[in-house]
Amino acid sequence: MNIVGIIPARFASTRLLGKLLANIGGKPVIQHTYENAKKSKLMNDVIIAVDDERLYKVVRGFGAKARLTPKEFLTSTERVSYIASEISADVFLNIPGAQPFINSRMIDQVIEPHLFDPEISITTLAKKINSVDELKSTSIPKVVFDYNNFALYFSYSPIPYVKDAKTNLEKILSAEIYKHIEVYAYSKEAIEMIKKLTPTDLERIEKLEQLRLLEHGYKIKIVVTEEDCLSINTPNDLEIARKYFDNNIYEGRYDYSKQI
Repeated sequence: MNIVGIIPARFASTRLLGKLLANIGGKPVIQHTYENAKKSKLMNDVIIAVDDERLYKVVRGFGAKARLTPKEFLTSTERVSYIASEISADVFLNIPGAQPFINSRMIDQVIEPHLFDPEISITTLAKKINSVDELKSTSIPKVVFDYNNFALYFSYSPIPYVKDAKTNLEKILSAEIYKHIEVYAYSKEAIEMIKKLTPTDLERIEKLEQLRLLEHGYKIKIVVTEEDCLSINTPNDLEIARKYFDNNIYEGRYDYSKQI
């Protein structure tokens, strides 16, 4: 099975402009993401989909494959499907560029269902929330899923709403609340159909592109992981990432829900 990872890399991030070129330990964020993704045991290739010549030059400079995509694309999935239409593979991954410390085990976990179940077309990751900060964060998406681990809904709001809980800590202790880790794997057939989908109402309201898939009737298989990954969305996230690197705890697991 040919499995290709695609890392969408957009320069004009609304919350932190040029974040993928920000320096962490002498390397840009996008290079850390790429090098860690390449450690996957199941992917055959990794391509970085960029929308800006500045990113393109940097990516080519550290030896990665780069493809330019139109700037007008609104979502990472649109960039992935654009590149996927130009190459031949059985499974395509969408690996966010702003996850510099992504663990390759997470990538392999999101791939595995595609190896064993031909009915699976889209997979993504979720991890149980253990801190109030993560629960309250408006930059961390949450997900609820059914008994077969298919997604029911995604939101930046804490879901499910624990009605009887009096505090946020009680919510975490009395219910299983999961955050969505935005790494996806798509079958070839799924990515061909996804690129034809039009934006949807819930997608626009929540600002979450995965809701486009649910609203159009696609099933997303949730793979629960114990691994964690810091996504850089804000200046504070970037500072945490730099401290994480500088504190020489880069190797091994780390609980990002705790402040460094």
